[in-house]
Amino acid sequence: MKSVELKDYLPLVRKPSRYTGGEINAVRKDRTTTRLTIALAFPDTYEIGISHLGLQILYQILNGDHRIACERVYAPWTDMEALMREKGFPLATLESATPLTECDVIGFSLQYELGYTNVLAMLDLGGVPLRAEERRREDPLVIGGGPCAFNPEPVADFFDAFLVGDGEEAVIEMAEVVMEAKEGKISRRELLRRLARVEGLYIPSLFDIAYNDDGTVKCITPLEEGYERVKRRVVADLNKVPPTTRPVVPFMQAVHDRLGIEIARGCTRGCRFCQAGMITRPGRERDPDEVIRLIEESLRNTGYDEVSLLSLSTGDYSCIEPLLIGLVQRVAERRIAVSFPSMRVGTVTPRMAEEIRKVRKTGFTLAPEAGTERLRSVINKGISEAELIDNVRHIFSLGWKLIKLYFMMGLPTERDEDIAGIITLAEEVKRTGKALGINPKINVSVSTFIPKPNTPFQWVPQLKLDKCRERQAMLREGLRKRRLDFKWQDVNMSLVEGLFSRGDRRLAPLIERAFKRGLRFDAWGEQFRFDVWRELFEEERIDLDFYLYRERERGELFPWDHIDAGVTKEFLWDEHERACASTSEDDPSKRETPDCKVDTCSGCGVCDFEKIQNITFYDKEMEGTAPLPSPTPPHPVEKPPVRIQIAFSKTGDMRFVSHLETATLFYRAVRRADLPIRYSKGFHPHPQIIFSSPLPVGVESIAEYVDLKIDEPVAPNQVVERLNAVMPDGINIMWGKELPLHLPALSAIITQTEYLVSVDKAPEGLDIDITTLDRRIRELLAKESFLISQKREKGTREVDIRPLIEDISYDRALSSLRLILKKRDGRGAKPHEIIAPLLDISAREASLIPILKTKTTI
Repeated sequence: MKSVELKDYLPLVRKPSRYTGGEINAVRKDRTTTRLTIALAFPDTYEIGISHLGLQILYQILNGDHRIACERVYAPWTDMEALMREKGFPLATLESATPLTECDVIGFSLQYELGYTNVLAMLDLGGVPLRAEERRREDPLVIGGGPCAFNPEPVADFFDAFLVGDGEEAVIEMAEVVMEAKEGKISRRELLRRLARVEGLYIPSLFDIAYNDDGTVKCITPLEEGYERVKRRVVADLNKVPPTTRPVVPFMQAVHDRLGIEIARGCTRGCRFCQAGMITRPGRERDPDEVIRLIEESLRNTGYDEVSLLSLSTGDYSCIEPLLIGLVQRVAERRIAVSFPSMRVGTVTPRMAEEIRKVRKTGFTLAPEAGTERLRSVINKGISEAELIDNVRHIFSLGWKLIKLYFMMGLPTERDEDIAGIITLAEEVKRTGKALGINPKINVSVSTFIPKPNTPFQWVPQLKLDKCRERQAMLREGLRKRRLDFKWQDVNMSLVEGLFSRGDRRLAPLIERAFKRGLRFDAWGEQFRFDVWRELFEEERIDLDFYLYRERERGELFPWDHIDAGVTKEFLWDEHERACASTSEDDPSKRETPDCKVDTCSGCGVCDFEKIQNITFYDKEMEGTAPLPSPTPPHPVEKPPVRIQIAFSKTGDMRFVSHLETATLFYRAVRRADLPIRYSKGFHPHPQIIFSSPLPVGVESIAEYVDLKIDEPVAPNQVVERLNAVMPDGINIMWGKELPLHLPALSAIITQTEYLVSVDKAPEGLDIDITTLDRRIRELLAKESFLISQKREKGTREVDIRPLIEDISYDRALSSLRLILKKRDGRGAKPHEIIAPLLDISAREASLIPILKTKTTI
């Protein structure tokens, strides 16, 4: 008898394709032939984690080493966690279902503090001791990385090590040390001592922390000679790291469902609120020739129809305009869109906006950050209102009707007039659009500023809750009166994030208790439970005034001061003084620090001007982009397309991929197979791929059909061969044939479907009396009416599905039911919805019964 697996229960959870694995470009190695198994862990849902470029890069680099099996694991949603605990299934990797306890290293990407309880939940589900001091030699090494590694102290007790900075080179060096230690069977303590020699690796257990009576840090004492400070790891030149052109392509829709290409790392603008800009210096640009090459190769390997040019400030890439123009010229004919994150005001040139207009035009995002020029000079944003309005005017003139504006409240020296300035500025943006004869939609998004470590504002207090609510109310009322949309962040979430942002090791018991109280996914509004957090603050006697609301003294020793981010504390203090010391409005520019990439060195301390320094490509502005041949603009296709119908099977884990996910899967497969698919007309052209009726999630099939309309004659057998070469396991194209164009759509000509219901293979077993079952079948078929309750997204409804049932019979040889359903008046029913009342079992039990669609009658 087949052993029960977690996947047998996936019909019970939301979005089961989160948990199947097997995606395009996923790597599954034979672990018996490798020396090290690493699980890259993301403490949030799959659709968020799969979108993270850093993890994708490390996955490809590690798997590029034949000695290493690198796999992935994401935080299961609450329903899945409950199911795993109920059934006793451990958290395991996607690629090979390896439990976390059997991995050598678990590497967590720590992108935001509100994911800390998820880290503990994943360790606990994986059977890994929560605290580093409790782990034995054979337990996995738990390592953290990402922005939170620049102050990991609140979770230091739960990690063996942290990788501070860039990981592309450091992960291989770390793996070498662990492989040697594994084969030498050295102690865990000795392994950690050896890891401390890898530049960028911070070992919390090798430092002792003492505190003053007032709660501040007294001293940070290294316990290993020569290990006084941990220097951030820096990849000096992006052009010299291994190219990564095979990102994992998810089946389900990811948060950022597109190809992301990093064109530059680091930002030298010097915005004083921005931790990312401070901890990623210097600015290192990728050669535009290399950018184009990475994009072309990655598109062939993924089938994406959108490319996103990624950087902290994409508009500051030295040759962004020629790169964008050349790229759009190259990919427009293939209907590939080009996008990038929010643009800094002043970096969008008229020519760039003209090129952007050629691709999908949804909304244009600008980030002024503050409502007045005075406050923008305080934060070193350096944007005038006149520049903003000029940009907006040009954007509107090119046809955009939606502009999103991002601001913060609670910035240092902020006054009521700065909050009022947000309203005034947003209103002026709307007025600018109206003056051009359009009725623009303006979305104003305002988050609460959280002072972060390693920034000039690490000394300032966070805005108190009552003030936050007062200012949000002011914004809500002012923007409502002007009919401007307002989105805001939960100020309670900002409080918790701020607490852990500048916290210390004494917060570890709070995080552990929060995990045990069931707190998960605190960054998700519907999951955030501030009432529980408030109780925990009282139980753990957390002094919020100390951690959040006090002004730090210049000489205070911070919990993260033994971690060298590159930017000196002296530079950060000078920037803090420049921002906050004076409130004079006579000359706001006196507050500003110029961009060292285009001006003089600001003396931040990062560059050694030999290995570590800014890398730009001013002298290559036209090389690699301008010489690209301009393709001939596509002309309307005069000849009719060719209609190819293919039959395919959808089995194994692919049964958990929904109908819409299957459609996206096919679309990307068509692009990877380089089939000349025909597109619809209109503003948003769609590939003409037409499916038969949706297959219910969890049901396998050997009788699915899809019609493709292609622009050039391709033999059906060639279509089959080319698609099978790029399909994931579980999708098999069985045959293809050419059809006349005039035939009706597939969904209109299907008359009935046949299913085989394997009642003997339910994971929890069913007590089926054959005599009773035969009687029930006869009774059902004799009825004129058979009402069932159908649960859909819009609610529950009573439906008579007797007219849809052609026949039901029990095959004793197969211990299975044969179910034939008719299609009538566009109505349909899922097989499980009929099986549940027939067998007198719950909908939950019915959903677990394996079902195979064996025939579709056309």
